[in-house]
Amino acid sequence: MTVKEYLSQAKFLDQRINSKIQQVAALNDLATKATSTLTGMPRNPNHATSTMEEAIAKIIDLQSEINRDIDRLVDLKQEITATIKAVDNNEYQTILEKRYLCFLSWEKIAVDMGYSIRNVQILHGKALASVVIPAAA
Repeated sequence: MTVKEYLSQAKFLDQRINSKIQQVAALNDLATKATSTLTGMPRNPNHATSTMEEAIAKIIDLQSEINRDIDRLVDLKQEITATIKAVDNNEYQTILEKRYLCFLSWEKIAVDMGYSIRNVQILHGKALASVVIPAAA
């Protein structure tokens, strides 16, 4: 795994969490829209559970997954923070934190730091070269 791949793990995990949160919202919409149909016909006792029950079960499962992913994201961010803090140059640390922990664009980092985008990218390359990935990663 490259340094960039290692540092980018948090962003991808954060995106997956956001995707799952959107899925929960869609399932919540489905559950609230579920209606029962009343007919005079007897029900099949082997019939599957209702749409609402299925949606609620899926919501509960997905929320558990989200909680596990959030725990992993917190741990991963702590690990990445420690890795970035091991870099000797404060300017490099700032760029790495803004990019890999705050998930900022090059444009936003450049504005925040008062540099051109190209200058930030050059410093970013130097910062990546100074990062040592932990052995456990």
